[in-house]
Amino acid sequence: MSTEIKVPVLGESIAEATLGQWLKQPGDAVAADEPIASLETDKVAMDVMAPAAGVMGAQLVKEGDTVNVGAVIGSIEAGNGVHAAAPIAAAPAPVASAPAPASEEAGDLTLSPAVRRLVLELGIDPSQIKGTGKDGRLTKEDVLAAAKSGGGEAAPVAAAPAAVPASARAEERVKMTRLRQTVAKRLKDAQNTAAMLTTFNDVDMSAVIEARAKYKDLFEKKHGVRLGFMGFFAKAACLALKDVPSVNGTIEGDEIVYRNYVDLSVAVSAPNGLVVPVLRDVQDKSFADIEKGIGDFGKRAKDGTLTMDDMKGGTFTISNGGVFGSLMSTPIINPPQSAVLGLHRIEDRAVVVNGQIVARPMMYLALSYDHRLIDGREAVTFLKAIKDAIEDPTRLLIDL
Repeated sequence: MSTEIKVPVLGESIAEATLGQWLKQPGDAVAADEPIASLETDKVAMDVMAPAAGVMGAQLVKEGDTVNVGAVIGSIEAGNGVHAAAPIAAAPAPVASAPAPASEEAGDLTLSPAVRRLVLELGIDPSQIKGTGKDGRLTKEDVLAAAKSGGGEAAPVAAAPAAVPASARAEERVKMTRLRQTVAKRLKDAQNTAAMLTTFNDVDMSAVIEARAKYKDLFEKKHGVRLGFMGFFAKAACLALKDVPSVNGTIEGDEIVYRNYVDLSVAVSAPNGLVVPVLRDVQDKSFADIEKGIGDFGKRAKDGTLTMDDMKGGTFTISNGGVFGSLMSTPIINPPQSAVLGLHRIEDRAVVVNGQIVARPMMYLALSYDHRLIDGREAVTFLKAIKDAIEDPTRLLIDL
């Protein structure tokens, strides 16, 4: 008896996706509701779950192929699911782009192409590493940590590729993921559509750093989450957006839409690229709620478990390039939003305070905005409001 594997509903207005990877090969044991393939949509990656238990049968599409919602991409056959010595003949595209893991136990592991390549390069037996990804899968960070600590045993069979001479010139051609293609298109569309401009300011982080140092232990003990900088900036943004509502607005045709709520898009790094999940109704959230929400987004972005609903909407974006060491940048707005706040690294710089040159932990702020909707005066006023609230966090408590 054969059960068809179909592309599931991907979300509102999403009709197609790219088959990123087959997680099971013909002949592999499959449990009901077990991930058997990964799909890449315009916004997130998601798994295709097995519709029944049995043995992986024919795979009708190859990795990298475009598939439509409802399309049959393979089958599950009846059986106990013992690894077959040879793939099922009907399978047109078994994955053979990289050698199998070295040990017999490792053959049962589901490895992404990037992880598989890293395992082979480092000569590590993946069966000796505990995975921290979804369903215990190995991530690149798991493999690198094992290599650094010596926790993973060397793979006894996998042969290292021949050494390339230092003088050799090499190139690697890799197909863009659907997510990367969409990011590229949306960013270019934003430049082509919006009259984009960036204004800068800098902010003394002394007061926020002092507040964190004073209350971080009590905060974590009470709320179970660390007190970070993003909570302060999210709260400051809510105050500034109330004072300058055009920054939280959008252009629709010949109308301007103003909102009395803040759905904050937070740019986080995922294995397949930058994603921007949305923290909703931030104006009503506490510091703890904000920190928990952002922390959850970061974890799920790493695990690849963000959903389409997590990415919908958003009225204003904060992007923190400072975590990667960026000193200054001009972020690009996330359409149909009209502005994005860029945060950067904190470093001690010489500033003049009360006529004296002193060292202060300073951060550059950047606000990129659509000049069709937001005037320069409004942009500067908004950024100055952020600066004032961060340099005097008491303002966050008394709504000033």
